[in-house]
Amino acid sequence: MKINKEWKDYQILATSDGMKLERWKDVYLLRPDPQVIWKTEKNLEKFPKLNAKYLRSDTGGGHWEYLKPMPESWVVGWRDLKFRVKPMGFKHTGLFPEQAANWDMMIDLIKKANRPINVLNLFAYTGGATVACLSAGASVCHVDAAKNMVERAKENISLSGLSFDKARFIVDDCKKFVMREIRRGKKYDAIILDPPSYGRGSNGEIWKIENDLFDFMQLCEQVLSDNPLFVLINSYTTGLQPAVLNNILKMTMKNRKGKTDSYEVCLDTDEGIVLPCGASGIWQGET
Repeated sequence: MKINKEWKDYQILATSDGMKLERWKDVYLLRPDPQVIWKTEKNLEKFPKLNAKYLRSDTGGGHWEYLKPMPESWVVGWRDLKFRVKPMGFKHTGLFPEQAANWDMMIDLIKKANRPINVLNLFAYTGGATVACLSAGASVCHVDAAKNMVERAKENISLSGLSFDKARFIVDDCKKFVMREIRRGKKYDAIILDPPSYGRGSNGEIWKIENDLFDFMQLCEQVLSDNPLFVLINSYTTGLQPAVLNNILKMTMKNRKGKTDSYEVCLDTDEGIVLPCGASGIWQGET
């Protein structure tokens, strides 16, 4: 597993009965977490500083219930990087703190490459990985189908004091974009993928990670440069183990010289236990 311990503006205070109590700078949120299948004697809803909690509905989805005054959105920091967070639909805040473990690794790989690195960030969301890679000196093509998430990524770049000179933003279906890049002969030194478990395209196309990820990775391999640095896959799909991502990378990158690794990305809690958050797999080219 990988855990980044550098967060000062984020903290998991307690977990119990499907919920996690978090501190996001000066704001305290209670959110569902499917990995928390244990129960403790603590009633997390009674936490005196709790600002808001997310309540699931019996028909799917849910809503936020606000208990104390709090800003509509606010900024948290990791190292010198800044990100805007905001309670959104389906319990999200616009940032996945556990991904700091991967940000740290990518920053290190890019800096040690000692050459210009061009990164393709697919399903890029609000740009945590984009900001990290830009901060290391890479050029980044940020692709996501949701325009409002791309706008949030731009804001995070500005908040972090980074230049837009090396950033390119694309609002589009990731598969369609990669297919166009193949036809154009465009190449990238690194690829980041954070695909959803399920999605529907603008023309009714259905994405299911268990059906589509392998084929999509075969497409992505075709836009890698002759000397690629890394390929990183993240998954939050329940039941999709790190070894599955490792196998996909081994098979799709079999004609490239490099090594693969896979692991859980996790977060420490104040309870002295580790909360598993997702799975990652990485292929690294030979240096």
